Amino acid sequence: MPLDATQAADEAVFELALRIAEAMIFASDKPVRPERLQLALPAGADAMAVLTALQARCAGRPVELVEVAGGFAFRTALDLAPAITRVVEIPRRLPRVAMETLAIIAYHQPVTRPEIEEIRGATLSQSTVDALLEMGLITTRGRKEVPGRPALWGTTTRFLEQFGLRSLNDLPRREELVSADAAVLPLEMVAGASQLEMPTPESDAA
Repeated sequence: MPLDATQAADEAVFELALRIAEAMIFASDKPVRPERLQLALPAGADAMAVLTALQARCAGRPVELVEVAGGFAFRTALDLAPAITRVVEIPRRLPRVAMETLAIIAYHQPVTRPEIEEIRGATLSQSTVDALLEMGLITTRGRKEVPGRPALWGTTTRFLEQFGLRSLNDLPRREELVSADAAVLPLEMVAGASQLEMPTPESDAA
């Protein structure tokens, strides 16, 4: 096959791979990992090369491709978030106690319930723990080898997905995670992501 024809064929394969990647990421309810995408690509196409090219192609668009929780997902461009929130109501919020609990777990994990209560300076209701568990934001990480062997808590991959983080190393400052006025996710974290919805737990001690 002539060189030009070979190059054209390679370009056609790569374009097909880009279309497959975009469709797969769009259709997925969670970030798509490169190894998973690789299974769907035509022979000769490298998943990371395709994702990098797609990320560059989406740069500057209203919806951009971002790396999150070990995979790739589409998110609303951050600079458009202020304009969107002026007309789109975002009513779902985590109660402040739940955000405080989640922040403590995120920054101190693995951590026990008594340790969470000590850091908060207040008791923690089981309903708050149960709600965070139901949302898939926290999970048990074994038990601490102390009397009573209390459960150790840590965050999940779902937590990374929801907050648009590639890893726990990307956590923002704690004061950014829980605002002084209300327990809401920072604007840049919710842009393009589904909003957290959680049943209001029983009142915890303040």
